[in-house]
Amino acid sequence: MKTLFTEEGKGEIIRRIEQLTPQHKPVWGKMSVSQMLAHAQKPIDVATGDGELENGFVMKMLSLLFGKSVKNKFIRNENLDKNSPTAKTFKITDQRDFETERKKLIARVEKFSEMGSKHHLGERHPFFGPMTHEEWDLLQWKHLDHHLKQFGV
Repeated sequence: MKTLFTEEGKGEIIRRIEQLTPQHKPVWGKMSVSQMLAHAQKPIDVATGDGELENGFVMKMLSLLFGKSVKNKFIRNENLDKNSPTAKTFKITDQRDFETERKKLIARVEKFSEMGSKHHLGERHPFFGPMTHEEWDLLQWKHLDHHLKQFGV
């Protein structure tokens, strides 16, 4: 599996992000390319400790009941399912500036790669539960790859 913790893997994802233009349309889903760029930052922020996932009572209960099984499904499956459910706090519905969001996503990919290569990521995901270094990397790679494919890059 490809990894964001190497220059090669990080470079591949960044090159694909850089191929996007404001004119890109989704192959599936409702987000604009600018909204996708903003959305893709959210899970990285959780991994690096710069963002949070909704953490109310219902979310905690769902995490206890289903977190580990959902994490294992994501890890086992080669690709994420199109139109998969998204945490409310990760949904982007307002309009965003394309270039601003692209720069922010690239900066977050670089930060995740740097932190991960030094094993400075959290040990627990707010929904999935305990996470290994490799699981954080795999889930980030799959999420970014999924949305870049969504826009044909």
